[in-house]
Amino acid sequence: MNWKRNLLPVITFAKIAIRRTFRDRLALFFVFLFPLIFLFIFGGIFGKNSAASFSVAVINQSHSTFSKQFVGQLGSNKIFKIDDASNTMAKANEKMNRGQLDAAIVLPPGFGDIQGKYPSGRAQVYYSQNNATAGQSLASVLDGVFKGINATLTQTPAPFSVTATQTNDKGLTAFDYTFSGLLGFSIIGLGIFGPVNVFPELKKQGILRRLHTTPLRVWQYFLANMVSQSAVGLCSIAIMFAVAIAVFHLKVSGNIFELIVYIVLGIITIFGIGLAIGGWAANERQAAPLSNIVTFPMIFLSGTFFPRFLMPEWLQKVSAFLPLTPVIDGIRLIATEGKNLTDLGPQLGLMGAWIVIIYFTAFRVFRWE
Repeated sequence: MNWKRNLLPVITFAKIAIRRTFRDRLALFFVFLFPLIFLFIFGGIFGKNSAASFSVAVINQSHSTFSKQFVGQLGSNKIFKIDDASNTMAKANEKMNRGQLDAAIVLPPGFGDIQGKYPSGRAQVYYSQNNATAGQSLASVLDGVFKGINATLTQTPAPFSVTATQTNDKGLTAFDYTFSGLLGFSIIGLGIFGPVNVFPELKKQGILRRLHTTPLRVWQYFLANMVSQSAVGLCSIAIMFAVAIAVFHLKVSGNIFELIVYIVLGIITIFGIGLAIGGWAANERQAAPLSNIVTFPMIFLSGTFFPRFLMPEWLQKVSAFLPLTPVIDGIRLIATEGKNLTDLGPQLGLMGAWIVIIYFTAFRVFRWE
């Protein structure tokens, strides 16, 4: 049958491309190991969901029993990391100026002495101009600590109060956003830098020119490369998921099959850019600058290394139309927010539009030599 005869070259060249990737040590490094390096770096930064803490010096100038007990309570509190070596203001100032301490807590003479029925005193918080936010936050935390102590000493009812209630929404951690961005970084490296590096080399060696003399058609060659890149990309991304789950306790909320389908669509979308650049460029000197011009805006503006909601509103609107943005957003929505493909109409629509534009361009500019 015609369809079998047409698909046979696709399957054959896809197998050749996969074997070539797994035999190339440099390709293995950039496809598998390089994204894992970034995963461990950013996972180490954002993967710990611990509460905020303050590095402080506690200078106790009082000799009261209460002050000694208070210092002991601060030392057992995980919020405070006390530097025992900074026991004078001179040492504390030196470390605050170097950024090693957030603030210094001074308990002045008489702090904790009995005044009437209860111990009393006023703690002092010192911080540098560069750590003003941390110092003010620390003062608020200490104020809350003292309010708790005051409540145990006096029984006067407070006229105002506040309660905290947890919502049923799971919410996303910083690592959730970072991980989906790192998957996008892996996809853009696989989809663009792969063909950009391979195609000019094949032209230089005359391999594509010899293929042009065969009945092989451009669409068959493109489809074979899309299949091979999707297979290799899924292997790389599966390893990243396994490491993120095992090491950084990532919880995948969405449907795995839908996630795989969406990742394949993302790889196909971005791979078209690599096909267009690599298929047009006659050599590495033409391919490298053009690929950098195309990829760097997407790497920095599509939410690869930091969330897009941190950008100015106008930049969020502009970056939303970049090809990589719907890929990263969709992966995050499925993997960490549990959305379905039916919920991703805007992302799928934008990816579909880019697929038409990118592959139309790739077919028009492709050169066998």
